[in-house]
Amino acid sequence: MISNAFGIIYTGGDSMRLKDLAYSRSTAAVPFGGRYRCIDFIMSSMVNSGFTNVGIIAQKNYHSLMDHLGSGKEWDLNRKRDGLFMLPPFVTRDNVGLYRGTVEALKNVSGYVRRSSQRYAFVAGSYTIFNTTFNDMLEQHIKSGAEITIMCNDDGSTERPEDQYEDLRVKVDDNGRVTDMEYNPYHPTSTLRSCNVFLMEKTLLEFLVEEAVAHGKYDLSLDVLMPNVKKLRIYSYLYRGFVARLNSPNSFFASNMALLDHNVREDLFNEEHPIYTKVKDEVPARYGRGARPRNSIVADGCIIEGEVEDSILFRGVQVAKGAKVKNCILMQGTQIQENAELNYAVLDKSVIVQQGRQLSGHETFPLLIRKASMV
Repeated sequence: MISNAFGIIYTGGDSMRLKDLAYSRSTAAVPFGGRYRCIDFIMSSMVNSGFTNVGIIAQKNYHSLMDHLGSGKEWDLNRKRDGLFMLPPFVTRDNVGLYRGTVEALKNVSGYVRRSSQRYAFVAGSYTIFNTTFNDMLEQHIKSGAEITIMCNDDGSTERPEDQYEDLRVKVDDNGRVTDMEYNPYHPTSTLRSCNVFLMEKTLLEFLVEEAVAHGKYDLSLDVLMPNVKKLRIYSYLYRGFVARLNSPNSFFASNMALLDHNVREDLFNEEHPIYTKVKDEVPARYGRGARPRNSIVADGCIIEGEVEDSILFRGVQVAKGAKVKNCILMQGTQIQENAELNYAVLDKSVIVQQGRQLSGHETFPLLIRKASMV
């Protein structure tokens, strides 16, 4: 267990990539997998690694995020010493409350970084989904003599991703040292993609942030890491498990649908290091006599009386008699009334689909309905 490291999670970034899913919430607070939020996965990975000090850098639309995290009780971070720290923006002469990148955000919370007593800092984003512990990564970082270690996964492809966003590719030598980086390359030459987790000593982080700000730089990958590939000892740490990047509604849909694969669920929801989330005491899902559920994830509090196939239903979803739901993601409190039919659709919280309506998207372009809409 790691006792000499703390975590910083940046929840800013371009949330509009997720369109209506992030219209009234940050990407970190976007629901995922039936009962979780995106931030649950990186938070749980840190806590399962032994972190007792985690700072959340918020930027905008963070009310839902703060409500979800609360005091950090579910992650055992409601402590007298250290614990969970919410770091919302505040307006000063030098800060207008909007960060152009991770460096500006880290500069704004420099007081928190300075007060942290741990030696090592893990800086992470919130839109990448995985489940791991960082003990091996820290051990490799120390043994290799690295100054910065980047967590990567090998996606096995050098084709340009359809939803390319913050696609940092790294090239390494035989020892794992990074020799070159590419940012959103049109023709990627490496299959190693950053998981948006960076490890370094706290003192080095403070120095790099101050130096970048002094030169008008604001992006950690573009302005700090890439120009210093030859100067700093930067290594990669290869993570071999399931990784999802929520870059767009398409990737959100595909990543959720991947959970219907037993092997993906076994990897992402590993019993040895569980994923924690806000506890809601709900009654179990209830199935009517005519219900026909097949190959679906159904959360607590759902009432199923119609057909549900290859879908993910969050808490409190209602599917009435005669309704057919296939290849869909229905978030909390959604109501599907009688004889409605849905296929390849993503419905945000509290959406109501009235009787007899037919909604259909496509596997590569799912239909997205904004929160609290009525169709």
